[in-house]
Amino acid sequence: MERTSERRWHEVWREQCEAAKSIRLQYGIASAFDYVVGEKLLTFAEAAGEHPEFARALPQFVSELRRMFTPEEIDEHLARIESARLQRVMDAMDVYDPELDDLAASDAEAQHFEFVKELLAAPVLGTS
Repeated sequence: MERTSERRWHEVWREQCEAAKSIRLQYGIASAFDYVVGEKLLTFAEAAGEHPEFARALPQFVSELRRMFTPEEIDEHLARIESARLQRVMDAMDVYDPELDDLAASDAEAQHFEFVKELLAAPVLGTS
C-alpha cells in the first residue's frame, strides 16, 4: 500500500493545471498554454509511453486541458508552438546547433508533438 507521504507522480498533472490557471491570470493565455501543453503535457505523454500509470492518467489530463482552453485557443496555440518548432529546425539547417544535431531526438519530439495534437483535437477521448 502506498504511503500518503509518497509522491504520486502520475497525478502531478492536477497541480500543473492549477499552476497554468494562475499563469493565465498573471501572464496570459500563451504563457499558460506553453507551460501546461508545450512543456508539461509533452513530457507527460512521453512518460506515458513507458509507464502504465501515466498512460492511464493521460486522458484525464487531456480532458482537463480541453476544459481550460477552447478548441479555437488550442488550435491557435498549437499552430504557434509548431511554427516555432519548425523554425528552430530550419534555423538549425543554416547554423550548427548541437541540440538539433541528433535527428532521432528531433524526430521523437515531432512524434510526441503530433500525438499531443491528436489528443487535444480528438472528438472523443477514451481508454482501451
